[in-house]
Amino acid sequence: MNKRLALEVRGAAKRFGPVTAVDDVSFTVPVGEVVALLGPNGAGKTTLLDMILGFTTPDAGSIKVLGGSPASSARRGDVGAMLQSGGLLKDLTVAETLRMLAVCHESTLDVDGVIESAGLADFADRKVGACSGGQVQRLRFAAALLPDPELLILDEPTAGMDATARREFWRTMHAEAEGGRTIVFATHYLAEADDFADRLILIRDGAIVVDGRLDELVRNGDKTVTGTWIAAEAPVEVARALGLDADAVTVDGDSVAFTVPDGDALALHLLSNGMIRDIEVHARTVEKLFFELTGADAGDGSLT
Repeated sequence: MNKRLALEVRGAAKRFGPVTAVDDVSFTVPVGEVVALLGPNGAGKTTLLDMILGFTTPDAGSIKVLGGSPASSARRGDVGAMLQSGGLLKDLTVAETLRMLAVCHESTLDVDGVIESAGLADFADRKVGACSGGQVQRLRFAAALLPDPELLILDEPTAGMDATARREFWRTMHAEAEGGRTIVFATHYLAEADDFADRLILIRDGAIVVDGRLDELVRNGDKTVTGTWIAAEAPVEVARALGLDADAVTVDGDSVAFTVPDGDALALHLLSNGMIRDIEVHARTVEKLFFELTGADAGDGSLT
């Protein structure tokens, strides 16, 4: 039996003059899944989120949210969004802001309960203008939770939070996910995607370059075999004899590294033929995978 889809994107494209911001993007998100959306600056993530939320329409393709249009799902309160932009009235308190927003929805969760679950209780009576960046982010999160949405869209949800606040935020998000809420979030913290998401969608130049579970992507990637070379034959010649490209081998004195799809088989071959000692086989790390796909460091500010 097919699982109900929270999100269905088919061939979505968006252009701004000569620039293609989103290029023939297709993916689905089943209800209850947690998906991380990553990519370098200008990759098209924000434009994609805008289309999912109904802020703009695709020039080609289609997007369905919980079986309906993005706009109708938003009107019903089926989708909650936590965005980086959007004005909040600085003279209202945190609690007053949420009570005002609650009036805009046909039905909402209990405001006091949302304040508690979003970690706002300690500063609920503080004016928004006096809140820190991280506290404002928590307020945006609480506002997204108010209509009790089936689908949460989060754009850089921990921006402005310190390490402690980020941990507390994701603790709250774990509880929401365990309750069955579908979550799609954009982040430039690869560790957040690795720790929290069921699945990673990586976008570059407006197109999806990776869509899968992080553990599977890492496990299925190349492995690196390292050790001390003791054979008379040069490592590059051995590589060529095995049908490998010369650039799969790195040599530094008597230290050698082979980067190959089947590292275990290569290690066994080299050992059994007495070509190498002090051998180690390393799986591709999440950080290395990310660098290979984007050319950017996993935790630097070049990602959004």
